[in-house]
Amino acid sequence: MAAATALRIGVIGGSIAGCAAAVAGSRAGADVTVYERSGAELQDRGFGIVIPPPLHRELVASGYLDARMETAPVATRVWLTREPGGRSTRELARQSSPVTPCNWGLLWRSLRASASAGAVRYLRGEPVTSVSAGPDGRAVVTTARGSEPYDIVVGADGHASRTRQLLAPGLTPEPAGYLVWRGAIPLSALADHPRELELLRGAWVTIGFPGGHGIFYLIPGTGDRLLAYAIYGRPPASPDADADPGPYVRELAREHFPAAWAEIVGHGTHRTTACHPVADVQVPRAARAPLLLAGDAAGVSRPHTASGAVKALQDALCLERVLRDEPTVGAALERYADERTAAGAHLVELGRRMGRAQVEETPDWAAMGQEEVDVWFRGVLAGTRHYLYEQPGAAVTA
Repeated sequence: MAAATALRIGVIGGSIAGCAAAVAGSRAGADVTVYERSGAELQDRGFGIVIPPPLHRELVASGYLDARMETAPVATRVWLTREPGGRSTRELARQSSPVTPCNWGLLWRSLRASASAGAVRYLRGEPVTSVSAGPDGRAVVTTARGSEPYDIVVGADGHASRTRQLLAPGLTPEPAGYLVWRGAIPLSALADHPRELELLRGAWVTIGFPGGHGIFYLIPGTGDRLLAYAIYGRPPASPDADADPGPYVRELAREHFPAAWAEIVGHGTHRTTACHPVADVQVPRAARAPLLLAGDAAGVSRPHTASGAVKALQDALCLERVLRDEPTVGAALERYADERTAAGAHLVELGRRMGRAQVEETPDWAAMGQEEVDVWFRGVLAGTRHYLYEQPGAAVTA
């Protein structure tokens, strides 16, 4: 714990990455302050995310997450498409793919509680106006209230990170040319679709269509469970940045999905719906004393890797480890940069391959079956490994 002895850490951003980094610093023995620009609580962001089951177990065992935080684990991925010339559902393949789906808001709430338990100072409604170098080699964080020096400043301020510009000036996310619509639908949308509900209780579902795909899985809600979705495709011919994305999502589903799934998407009020351009970026180096980047500030991979929150959580575990193991701040940040820069670059490259395969150059879904899907996926992976895509061809019991 030599590097963290009497250490002061300032964290810019109080979302998933920021709270996780705060827990990491606190657990390593540092005095931690989080600056969150929003004056509101963040738990209402009810989108779905998934994390690897081993990572979830590690986070619970080490005290980052409360074991009572509800999840909705499933073990199988099911590939579907619309029957050619009709509206019925055709199953293409099943693959072993264990994941632990979570509600973003509940995950944030659990991390926030762990940070509070570790005596982290969390300043809400406190935007950072600048980060500068102090005369003693430390970083100075300035807000409207004044300035404070820190031995380490963690930039956890998201995909449009201002902190990133200090380490990689001019570096911005590169657009992929397509969009992702994300949201959550009340479980009542499945009331008239018992077969689909039964499928989702044990699997996460991918629906392939020309020029894109949709992903569906159950997540915990604040009461009943929700059906989370992410639908990838080309933007509308006449995009309106201020328009409600819900109607276009329903139109996309009617045009491309099997009838049952189109009805599910079109049913009821979507609890949350958002449209995001898909983009990626990776910094050449994730840390340079006294600055360190975490989560999307360090790198954004295309969402096909399902690694936004996962990477932020892994960044935090790495930060705690290097602070405990290394004798100096400089050595800790160098080791962090070595490990997390390489991990981020791997995710960016994998995300691009997945995007080409599932959106930009989609296969003829209707012509595929179990063997074709497995072979295609092994080709896309090109020998790399990732928790969602490790086992194409593994036996699955229906």
